[in-house]
Amino acid sequence: MRKIIDDQMQIGEVSIADIKFDLQSRDEIPKLLIRLQAIYCNSERRAAVAEVLRGLVPPNVDPNNGRKGMTLWRILVLGTVRLCCNWDFDKLTEIANEHRTLRLMLGHGPLDQDYRYALQTLKDNVSLFTPEVHDRINRIVVDYGHEVIGKRPDEELRGSCDSFVLETDVHFPTNINLLFDALRKTIVLIMKLCVHVGLTDWRQGLNKFKKAKRYFLRVQNMKRSTSKNAEKKAERDRLIINAHLLYLELATSVINKAKATIASIASPDILVYVKMVEIQKYILDAERQIDQIRRRVVEGETIPHHEKVFSLFEEHTEWIQKGKFGIVAELGLKVCVVKDQYGFILHHRVMEHETDNAVAVPIVIETKERFPSFNSCSFDKGFHSQDNQEKLAIELDRVILPRKGKLSAINREIESSEDFKEARRKHAAVESSINALENHGLDRCPDHGIDGFKRYVGLAILARNIQIVGHIIQQKQLKSEQRRKRREKRTGRLAA
Repeated sequence: MRKIIDDQMQIGEVSIADIKFDLQSRDEIPKLLIRLQAIYCNSERRAAVAEVLRGLVPPNVDPNNGRKGMTLWRILVLGTVRLCCNWDFDKLTEIANEHRTLRLMLGHGPLDQDYRYALQTLKDNVSLFTPEVHDRINRIVVDYGHEVIGKRPDEELRGSCDSFVLETDVHFPTNINLLFDALRKTIVLIMKLCVHVGLTDWRQGLNKFKKAKRYFLRVQNMKRSTSKNAEKKAERDRLIINAHLLYLELATSVINKAKATIASIASPDILVYVKMVEIQKYILDAERQIDQIRRRVVEGETIPHHEKVFSLFEEHTEWIQKGKFGIVAELGLKVCVVKDQYGFILHHRVMEHETDNAVAVPIVIETKERFPSFNSCSFDKGFHSQDNQEKLAIELDRVILPRKGKLSAINREIESSEDFKEARRKHAAVESSINALENHGLDRCPDHGIDGFKRYVGLAILARNIQIVGHIIQQKQLKSEQRRKRREKRTGRLAA
């Protein structure tokens, strides 16, 4: 059973509309909760958000039957709070159980103080979010934010577009540690499988794991010789190759034994089949790394970039070089965002095997579909191509896209104009928005898989937009409270 919001209040429970916040607080939580309170108090916006939240319920599930689950409102609050404050689920669980104001926003009263959220409950419920749900709620939040900030209905939206790297939660990849990851998972999983089906083939599996780790560390700690003596360098190279060969020999024996064990299992149990498929996946990973290590170390071949894998667990991870000072490479995916003149993130795109110039036109078209008044956008040189210049000129009334290389006389005149230079100066504001996103969760993604990655990005951008609107409302309420106090002070002096 899933409800949007539990309308039946308990004895002593405070209505969400009556929750009081510290208007002078500079923390993220009050700003976010003030905005969520504003959504709840506006019947039209609340109904729109409720309609979108129904999309969290899987289509094959009846929301009116079954055991009682978390209300969809609570899932929204906890999901956005987590990303707004850049917490992991352990921190979110602690705050959800102990933070008084947050519990009021979740609908818990004094008689409900013993109610506790479990860690796995929060993980399972927050993971129900999808990019489509994020996108629809984000449009509602941004539209309402434009109303709060005083945007005129006929005013056009001027955007700035840029990309940044969101890192995945992976260690630095090398051929030997990726092979060790594959061996470790193969040994652990096949030991569990043998226990499940009653085989004793891998009763010495722990010793194999320790031996594989010992060989891996030996290879890892061997360094190339810096001596000027050619014989010493050749001897060191020979030792390194021999250490790698021993490591590969052990890895091959482990993989061959794992294959033989899987071939000997014939069980109709679906759970056994699923475990075997997972083990075979890691066997293929190990074989690929064995081949690459042999080609690179023994045969001296350079491995082409497209053959390389940078994580066995987060397979969407890419090796990204943006040319930043002091940063050789970043491991993750690029995220492209479009920000308007009021600081709201209108739209975003997770870039899988895409470059900046490949997403310039699609992200503008997608943003215009969501916000028809979006008619101007600025970019940096990385988004330039002649094709982009022509297509963007059709989609937008005004395009600020600097060209690469030597400029023609016409293009030099365009880019030297005061309007173009002023727009280029304002474009730098998107870096501030990107930095704010990185400070509020989009520095490193702890969620697993490409679906978890996209969900994490969508929730972070939604939480950031909610926080911006909450800050605006907080400042308006604070100024109103200060004016009221000044009036009372003047009235008291006159009465005296």
